[in-house]
Amino acid sequence: MSSSDAPTYKRILLKISGEVLMGDQGFGIDMNTVKAVAEEVAEVARMGVELCLVIGGGNIFRGLSKAAVGMERSSADYMGMLATVMNALAMQNALEKLGVDTRVQSAIQMNSVCEPFIRRRALRHLEKGRVVIFAAGTGAPYFTTDTAAALRAAEMTCDALFKGTSVDGVYTADPKKDASAQRYDRLSYMEVLSKDLRVMDASAVSLMRENDIPIVVFSIREAGGLRKVITGQGVHTVISEQA
Repeated sequence: MSSSDAPTYKRILLKISGEVLMGDQGFGIDMNTVKAVAEEVAEVARMGVELCLVIGGGNIFRGLSKAAVGMERSSADYMGMLATVMNALAMQNALEKLGVDTRVQSAIQMNSVCEPFIRRRALRHLEKGRVVIFAAGTGAPYFTTDTAAALRAAEMTCDALFKGTSVDGVYTADPKKDASAQRYDRLSYMEVLSKDLRVMDASAVSLMRENDIPIVVFSIREAGGLRKVITGQGVHTVISEQA
């Protein structure tokens, strides 16, 4: 491996929105898309990077939107957490077909299908080169998977939190709706909060700021995108203390 291809980070948490796993469908899990994302993760894992994942559940059930139409918020959020477990198991299946040793840890105990979240056990899995997928959010309602990702990144002492989205960074406006939107190369945590850029929840950004963990936003849909960004190449936005 040449120096230009050496990973910039030793341990990262990759946050993927549930919507990414829909592919071109309007709902559910598109296994071809799951396989493509798993191939990205496998490529980086084989480079020696310690990887943990948090996957949202919006492709199956979005608690906040259901609460908005009359469902009790706590129940809706718990249903959303169960959706993240389904996505985690789909990703585990895809990764293990590629020969990547994987563990799913859930914040809600369901021992028949995955391990309970135990921090020290998760750290040991990472040290052994296993990809750990954290499911069921924080295990409590009123917290999003963004906040869960930030919490797990801090608990696992990750070097960075990577957010894989459908666009290649943070823009001044939604680039899908506004052709004049400009992409930021770097931002500070405070700029993200003050400009209300909504990259992640304010609580997640604040938690990353407190623990001095940079947030890297990139497109997970681009082939080889994760490898490029983790080696300091590719198009992305870095959010850290200093812009």
